[in-house]
Amino acid sequence: MKRAEVKSLSTKELRERVDADTNALQQMKINHCISPLDNPAKIKQLRRTVARVKTELWQRENLIKINAT
Repeated sequence: MKRAEVKSLSTKELRERVDADTNALQQMKINHCISPLDNPAKIKQLRRTVARVKTELWQRENLIKINAT
């Protein structure tokens, strides 16, 4: 997921996406420990997607805090 796609989502959708992707990442790591994945690079891609979404959420929350003061 590219940064432009992340910015286009609403805050509620971002929170849902973080939860879903975090759970998927944990499950993928567990599955990879048990038997190797066909494409282990998917773990890296998903980890970066979670980081992008969390960064966007963090920026939005801080923007709200700055505007409130």
